[in-house]
Amino acid sequence: GMRKDGQAAKLKAAGLDFYNHNLDTSPEFYGEIVGTRDYADRLATLERVRDAGLAVCCGGIVGMGEARRERAGLVATLANMDPYPQSVPINQLVQVEGTPLHARLHGEAALDPFEFVRTVAVARITMPKAMVRLSAGRREMGDAVQALCFMAGANSIFYGDKLLTTGNPDVAADRALFARLGLAPA
Repeated sequence: GMRKDGQAAKLKAAGLDFYNHNLDTSPEFYGEIVGTRDYADRLATLERVRDAGLAVCCGGIVGMGEARRERAGLVATLANMDPYPQSVPINQLVQVEGTPLHARLHGEAALDPFEFVRTVAVARITMPKAMVRLSAGRREMGDAVQALCFMAGANSIFYGDKLLTTGNPDVAADRALFARLGLAPA
C-alpha cells in the first residue's frame, strides 16, 4: 500500500526488512489501468521505503492490453530507480472472470509467451543484481515458457499455494520442473 512520511520508518523499526509495492505498468499506460491514485504517489511511496532503509520488491503486471513499448517503459522506470529494486516480480495477468480487465480484454488473446520472456530478459539485462521473480500467471504459462524465462534471466519464483487471488503451480510441480531444468535453491 501507499506510505506517508514516517510510516516506512515505523515498519523498519518494527522489524520489516522488505517492502512490496508494484508499479503495475508504465507511466504512459497507468491511467488505463488505475484510477484510484497516480503514478507519482507510487513512486513517492517507493522513495519513502528506500529512505527508511527497507529493501524494495517492485515490479509489474504484463498482458493488460499494453504495447511492447509500454512494457519497456515499466522496466525502464524500474531500472532507472536509484537504486533499482532488489526484487523485481514480473507478473503475467491472469484474466479472472468478473473483473474489469477480464471484461475489457474479453476475446483478446493472452500476451504472446515470447513477449513475456522478452520482458524477463530486459529486466535481467537492465537490473543485473536484482532477483527477477516469476510471479502471477506461472500456472497458465506451462513448463516450457517458465523454462525459457529462467534461461532469459529469471532467478526466483513466488512459491506456495496462492499468490493474491490466483493459484500458483503445485509445489510438487515446481520441484519437478526445477529437477528437469537442473535448478537448485541457492
